[in-house]
Amino acid sequence: MQATKQETGTVAAVAALAAGASWLLSKQLQARRAPTPAMLVQHSMDQARRRPGALGTLAALAMGGMMLSRQMRKARAGSASSVQESIDVDVPVSTAYNQWTQFEAFPQFMASVQEVRQVDDTHLHWRADVAGKIKEWDAEITEQRPDERIAWRSTGGVRNAGVVTFHRISDNRTRVMLQMDYDPETVGEKIGDALGGVKLTAKGNLQRFKELIERRGVETGAWRGTVTH
Repeated sequence: MQATKQETGTVAAVAALAAGASWLLSKQLQARRAPTPAMLVQHSMDQARRRPGALGTLAALAMGGMMLSRQMRKARAGSASSVQESIDVDVPVSTAYNQWTQFEAFPQFMASVQEVRQVDDTHLHWRADVAGKIKEWDAEITEQRPDERIAWRSTGGVRNAGVVTFHRISDNRTRVMLQMDYDPETVGEKIGDALGGVKLTAKGNLQRFKELIERRGVETGAWRGTVTH
């Protein structure tokens, strides 16, 4: 019921904006006499001709509310979400890959990540700010091939899985591609997901990784082992 109430409140806010706009549009008519439906239609058309931008904004808000409602229904149905982002970095593929294997350095470029602790070669413990709440979870490296790919899945806590792949463009240019599936849990996480928050976070993290590795020019460490499951 908590999720339903909060979602209803979000959509209700959009409805309230629409109701408020309608009241403003008819205020001058109401000062004279109660408007008839024909009068309201004519008045709205006049306002649309005079202020198309304002009404366009209102329509966009209403459309956004409906889209958010659909996304929330999808989340309640248990559908996992996913994100795919990529970025080109001006370093050799081995440099980009080696830096990504330094998991404990992730907080340097991942905005919401507070700590990554490497337990052993294939197990990590994460702590991050997820939609305003501090969460912790464990993850396992399921596949790792030097200069090619690193795949993982969570084993407890926040449910997520994904893969980062590295593609040689030239001797000094590499494309880093991130693909991740995740399962928003709380209402805040579902709303953030519906509004594209995770996608924006992933894009920002890759941009900061690019700035970090290009500024240094070399990796801070490397692990060249292979993991297969």
